[in-house]
Amino acid sequence: MSTQGLAADPSALNALRYGSGAAGAKGDKAALKEAAKQFESLFMRELIKSMREATQKSGLMDGEGSDLGTDLLDQQFAVQLSGLPGGLSEAIERQLGQQIAPGTAGPAADGASRALPRAAEASTVGRVSAGPRQEGFVAQHSQAAAAVARESGIPASYMIGQAGHETGWGRSEIRHSDGTPSFNLFGIKATGGWKGKVAEITTTEYVNGEPRKVTAKFRAYDSYADSFRDYARLISQSPRYDQAMDQIGSVHGFASGLQKAGYATDPQYAAKLSRAINTTLNLQRAQG
Repeated sequence: MSTQGLAADPSALNALRYGSGAAGAKGDKAALKEAAKQFESLFMRELIKSMREATQKSGLMDGEGSDLGTDLLDQQFAVQLSGLPGGLSEAIERQLGQQIAPGTAGPAADGASRALPRAAEASTVGRVSAGPRQEGFVAQHSQAAAAVARESGIPASYMIGQAGHETGWGRSEIRHSDGTPSFNLFGIKATGGWKGKVAEITTTEYVNGEPRKVTAKFRAYDSYADSFRDYARLISQSPRYDQAMDQIGSVHGFASGLQKAGYATDPQYAAKLSRAINTTLNLQRAQG
């Protein structure tokens, strides 16, 4: 099926779905690229059509002939605007590749598959689209998380996903007042018997379900690896988080256990954390 054919006939989308599925099963990257380009072409045609319909017509040249000519022109525009470098088709191609054959990436990369039953490992609940920032974050911390996973039994995907959620995938890491990193990936506060370094920042806490800005002190480390170790020590050795550790085989169960134990005050924390962990799992499969 040509890109022009899809732009002209949106009903051809069903055939494209079957074709892209077969391409994914055979590992045909060229076919996936063409399928993504065709999806983009269809999207661009509908977008142009919507823009034209929102434009006031003069009524002087309106008619079936002019409508046909406009439709053909829109079709050509859609084809020409599709498949450009850095365009929508590249994102669609990545998404198609992940969704068509998510189980072809090989063994789990988290180094803790013994603690993660097959049912949880294959979970796609709360799947969200991942971009370069998420991909880079997972790749950056995979080695340190895998080492700590072997020691603690907490899957690396769980820890990386939680670190990604807490820091906005690296966008909003906790920093000292001079801008240097605290290496605190999990938002662990400097309370109790903490004797190490501290970073003091303004953060958001939920009081009776309402967000409020407060100033708080957080633990600071010498490296990201130290942050993973301290987090794993806290979760695996504190009786407060026994329920979360008992649900280690379930993404949602683990996240719910942390919320019930009061790890965070956000009432939607378990749902948000589950999505972040599942994003990490999907990326680990893709990265192999």
